[in-house]
Amino acid sequence: MSDPFQPVVTSQHHTVSVDGFPVELPLVAIKPDLAISLMMVIDLGVRFGAHCGEKLAEALAPLKPDIVVGAATLGIPVAIEVTRALGLDRYVILQKSPKVHLGSALEQKITSITSKGAQRLLLDARAVPLLKGRRVVVVDDVVASGSSLKGSAELVRQAGGEVVGLGVILTEAREWEGVLGDDAALVHALAHIPQFRPADDRTWVIRPETV
Repeated sequence: MSDPFQPVVTSQHHTVSVDGFPVELPLVAIKPDLAISLMMVIDLGVRFGAHCGEKLAEALAPLKPDIVVGAATLGIPVAIEVTRALGLDRYVILQKSPKVHLGSALEQKITSITSKGAQRLLLDARAVPLLKGRRVVVVDDVVASGSSLKGSAELVRQAGGEVVGLGVILTEAREWEGVLGDDAALVHALAHIPQFRPADDRTWVIRPETV
């Protein structure tokens, strides 16, 4: 039995303008026939985080949100910056691993294009009063499969919150549209990235269907 494919950081990059802020993202082969451009928002600096928070807040402010929800781990800085830019104070973070204070939590199972196996999203039961009856925007760094964003929205609804918008820095390919269904119309993004396939010369080229 052959070893499972291990992700490989290639020598190629993809440059994207995130609402006027250019970033160069490394291409990572996650399957023999599939590479993605990887954005680690925590590695792109304070100015980039603040820029994304301000631009997403501009898009989400007309929805009059009461509170922001983000998912660990890379959704945490996005939630903080969007909350700050909206002039709000409180935000809620959905965890992906059990914590000592999460003895009683609402739970949703999710999958991710960049993580192996099934994961869970956990909402601390003590945060439910912050969401119940409130207008909520859910934010994240990237939506690719759509599973994490869908799970986040479902947890908010289980807690009695009204999801009025979904904000992401990047949309990737198109799979997320089908997974989110009607909620796809709630998505506000700052930029889009495609996925890549191998070419005959051993470089990676854009998959046209993902543009």
